[in-house]
Amino acid sequence: MEYLETFANSFMGTAQWTWKSILFQVPWSSNYFWGLIVISLVVWALEILFPWRKEQSIFRKDFWLDCFYMFFNFFIFAIVVSGVYKMLELLFGKLGITAKSLAVINLTEQAVWLQLLVFFVLLDFVQWFTHILLHRFPALWRFHQVHHSVKEMGFAAHLRYHWMENILYKPLKTFGVMLLGGFEPEQAFIVHFVAIAIGHLNHANVKITYGPLKYILNNPVMHLYHHSYELPKNRYGVNFGISLSLWDYIFKTNHIPEDSGTIALGYPGDEKMPKRFWGQLFYGFRKSKHTDS
Repeated sequence: MEYLETFANSFMGTAQWTWKSILFQVPWSSNYFWGLIVISLVVWALEILFPWRKEQSIFRKDFWLDCFYMFFNFFIFAIVVSGVYKMLELLFGKLGITAKSLAVINLTEQAVWLQLLVFFVLLDFVQWFTHILLHRFPALWRFHQVHHSVKEMGFAAHLRYHWMENILYKPLKTFGVMLLGGFEPEQAFIVHFVAIAIGHLNHANVKITYGPLKYILNNPVMHLYHHSYELPKNRYGVNFGISLSLWDYIFKTNHIPEDSGTIALGYPGDEKMPKRFWGQLFYGFRKSKHTDS
């Protein structure tokens, strides 16, 4: 009963917070609902005003499907899964495993800018590593195929992914926070909003490289090749960066042969991917004949 009560309280708390966000009853700094909408509209405007692939329609292929995925993954599924994580937190607590017991860095006395920087870099590295796992292991790749079935890139493709990815990403991101002793900077919303903006831009139909900063920040040109149908031989993927390209250059997983933006996207066998949301919702639980990444 204790676990069920924990699940229910978390579920209702997250649902109520989301509803209050919609009604503008929470501070803008933590209003991820309207924050996501504002960022999406700004990046979409950039796509319309400065399109990289000019032949691509404003309402590209799967535009509305990807928009639905944004709200499903960011809010609807998050409400449900929040209760599950709270139950796991309760279980680990009873086993003596807490954030304090895993802490390796203490940032509480550091300057705010350093807190945010370490928080951002650590979580990004955890996500980069998780992203590699999604490509490296066939059982995980089957779920990640939903994201790679995108045939035309646009900002909303950023959050088009199978709900099972939340199951994998969230615990590992939580583990990253636990390495900080469970510490999350008071201004962490800045990191989260910046990450959303970079992720949207990486998938957008705009050509941005950030000049010399391309070796630090991920960008649309670099990420397009992550979605390339044809990959270098004997590779299971390239350009795994989430917000930072730094990790790809350090670990030699970077690959940008040219920047025309005209390459084919997807993966061998992507024609077998269901075209509708409900088909993709349960995709990946059965082994596919195609395991290329």
